[in-house]
Amino acid sequence: MKFGTKAIHAGQEPDPTTGAIMTPIYQTSTYWQKSPGDNKGYEYSRGTNPTRKALEDCLAALENAKFGLAFSSGMGATDAVMKLLAPGDEVITGNDLYGGSYRIFTKIYANYGIKFHFLDLSNPDIINEYVNDKTKLVWIETPTNPTMQVVDIEAVGKITKAKNLLFVVDNTFASPYLQNPIDLGADVVMHSVTKYIGGHSDVVMGALMLNDEELYKKLWFIYNACGATPGPMDSFLVLRGIKTLHLRMKAHCENGRQVAEFLKNHPRVEKIYWPGFPDSKNHDIAKKQMRDFGGMISIVLKGADLQETFRIASSFKVFALAESLGGVESLINHPVSMTHGSIPKAERDKAGVVDNLLRLSVGVEDIEDLLEDLKQALA
Repeated sequence: MKFGTKAIHAGQEPDPTTGAIMTPIYQTSTYWQKSPGDNKGYEYSRGTNPTRKALEDCLAALENAKFGLAFSSGMGATDAVMKLLAPGDEVITGNDLYGGSYRIFTKIYANYGIKFHFLDLSNPDIINEYVNDKTKLVWIETPTNPTMQVVDIEAVGKITKAKNLLFVVDNTFASPYLQNPIDLGADVVMHSVTKYIGGHSDVVMGALMLNDEELYKKLWFIYNACGATPGPMDSFLVLRGIKTLHLRMKAHCENGRQVAEFLKNHPRVEKIYWPGFPDSKNHDIAKKQMRDFGGMISIVLKGADLQETFRIASSFKVFALAESLGGVESLINHPVSMTHGSIPKAERDKAGVVDNLLRLSVGVEDIEDLLEDLKQALA
């Protein structure tokens, strides 16, 4: 099936009882058993629920994977991957990273003896300098949050395969519509489903998609044992959201391109991060591994201190000042004080996440209204 058809149909069959086209919301915690252990594949909804299973099968199909696991948040999905590690293991990851990922790495798992290397992965060869016999995992985002660095997934995959390392890609910013890391060599794809996949800012959820059955069994054990699993109502809402993912992403990309072009030479903008510009770093890699360049854009305001940055961020009328991204509505975010506040200032500055940086999630509103809002806020 092509992507749009998978988004609408994958993992979903008419309900065998009623013929309902939409997957029912199986709002139950437990299931009848004919005799102990003799059941219809479902025992207790922390482990498996029919609505969630339909979603997981759909998610797997979107990433060209065999297996999908849905979690109650993106951080729940990240946490499950980290639980594959043991004290003394080492992880190589990016130096421009979602603040929540940095926080769980440094404030939770570093306390259990796991060491993290935060590197500029725009040139994947640097990985070879840090790999040793304790290295177990390479975790990347591409494009990164919030400076939109592009990492060559295929190049990293060749290194991790040669070194026998687990390779995980956070594909949240691109979505499965724009990029499929498993096809390029990743072992596991992670999504904050809250963002583009859900698409309507009404569900918090995460997901892992993968092909290796043994790894799936290990992650499923963690998923069931630790219980960071979503309920059937949230699963139903995401299934509904996915049905328009291909349509929404086209609109996000079209609007994102026009917003980026408007901002590129704006007198109030010192720097712009968007991988679609031919002069952006690793544009050729983005062009190779992505189908379009998305609706995520970050800008550095020229000559603005923190107070002026706050004033501008609070001046928008269509863009909403809020955390998160990927919904149909346009959002503006100040990473230093919001999504990346848990990262020390020295580390933020090193990665370019400066006080006068704003991150835009361009929605699917009429482009004229978005451009007018940018004009008035930046005036």
